[in-house]
Amino acid sequence: MYPVVLKDVEFGYNGEEVLKDITFKIDEGEFVAVMGPNGSGKTTLLKLILGLLKPKKGKIAVFGVDPSRDKDKIQNFIGFMPQKEHISSKFPILVKDVVLLGRLARKGIVSTINEEDMERAKEALKAVGLEDLWEKRFNELSEGQKQRVLLARALAVEPRILLLDEPFNGVDIPSQNKIIELMEDLTKKGTTVIMVVHNINPLLHHIHKVILLNRRLIAFGEVSEVLKAEKMIETYGASIPIIVCEEGFAHPLFGDTHG
Repeated sequence: MYPVVLKDVEFGYNGEEVLKDITFKIDEGEFVAVMGPNGSGKTTLLKLILGLLKPKKGKIAVFGVDPSRDKDKIQNFIGFMPQKEHISSKFPILVKDVVLLGRLARKGIVSTINEEDMERAKEALKAVGLEDLWEKRFNELSEGQKQRVLLARALAVEPRILLLDEPFNGVDIPSQNKIIELMEDLTKKGTTVIMVVHNINPLLHHIHKVILLNRRLIAFGEVSEVLKAEKMIETYGASIPIIVCEEGFAHPLFGDTHG
């Protein structure tokens, strides 16, 4: 059974079409990057897989379960790191509390934290290299550290599928490399990772598949099949220079503006 299957999916907000003709299957342990310009439906795609949105047409299955019909069951499979999350600087929440929120969300908000929850949260924070910040206030962290704590929260639930929405925002190169290394380790253990990214170049040697999206599925497949000049024009509406390195990897050269 494929962890994630979408077939002929369509979705819109207030009568405006956002996604259409979305069909693909992602296998267990695959690391998949999602690319496309602003407004192309990348975050919407993740929310459909999470069950936060219901497709207008088509079918979505997460380990055979319809996420829009059984969101509680889907939470047992998925860890999610949103693109942005505002935690008020006036609220003195500690790093450990942020990470533990993931465990509480799965158990139910009226549940209590037990020893296993604490252990999984500490392991997740250690995985992102921030175990020394366990008792530190979240609002005192750098932007990159905050991103890694939010990733730890997603990891703490021990997900079989991990959805990441632009996790490199505000993250320095060492932290970015740490996240990539961690994702590679997770996929080797069977976790399926779907990551929305602006710049795919740091991931090229690590991912298995690429999704090119611009309100419809432009392409889905291995890097060498997808990152071609004509497909990039179709996705971004402009020519994106592609440099092929000695190892045969195609590197698209994006400008400074956000994609």
